[in-house]
Amino acid sequence: MLQALLTVRQARRPAILVTYLDSGQQVLIAPDSEAPAPGMSEAIRRAAQQLLREDRNELLETELGPVFVHVFNPPLTLIIVGAVHIAQCLVPMAQLAGYRVVVVDPRRRFATAQRFAEVEVLVEWPQSAFDKLVLDHRTAVITLTHDPKLDDAALHFALHSPVFYIGSLGSRRTHAARLKRLIGAGLREGDVARIHAPVGLPLGGRSPAEIAVAILAEVIQVRYAERRSMSG
Repeated sequence: MLQALLTVRQARRPAILVTYLDSGQQVLIAPDSEAPAPGMSEAIRRAAQQLLREDRNELLETELGPVFVHVFNPPLTLIIVGAVHIAQCLVPMAQLAGYRVVVVDPRRRFATAQRFAEVEVLVEWPQSAFDKLVLDHRTAVITLTHDPKLDDAALHFALHSPVFYIGSLGSRRTHAARLKRLIGAGLREGDVARIHAPVGLPLGGRSPAEIAVAILAEVIQVRYAERRSMSG
């Protein structure tokens, strides 16, 4: 069972461990399973999948006795494109909120260990970096460079993935020009509508730290709104 869980975690796949407390029997089920595992009722399967969507564990009282459902979701990941001042503030905030953070920027003068200690930094162009990254429903992508060569490439990858949040720094005028480029490159209006721009909740802050707070607040808001939608 431990090896199976480790394999799931390494592959960044969700799983649910169901433990029957009276007998000690454990069953590992996949979230997309359409039928209960042997010996499991349909009610337990549905309850377990609901808990996975809500990202929480729970002790259930069932017709088979007490059952503990332990959810194993992939870690939340925040990918930041642009090793700028806002990113320096956003990284520790996101880590405190439980996110694994990856910073992507090919500009070596910005993407340094001194500026981004204890965080994964990929000193690469987005086309190369994103090929190595997993973009799933537990991932948020934020672009901060104002450089179309960097931001647009990252947005293309994000928009062709199931990431739950996509945000991009820039004014409304900057974003309008960005949308025109992305649609001109073959994306549809429905696709680019997923981009939150100007990025962050409109809190009124202007300093890098205040903008970082607004960005993280919007990421959290979107994540929980999505969870409420899924549970409904």
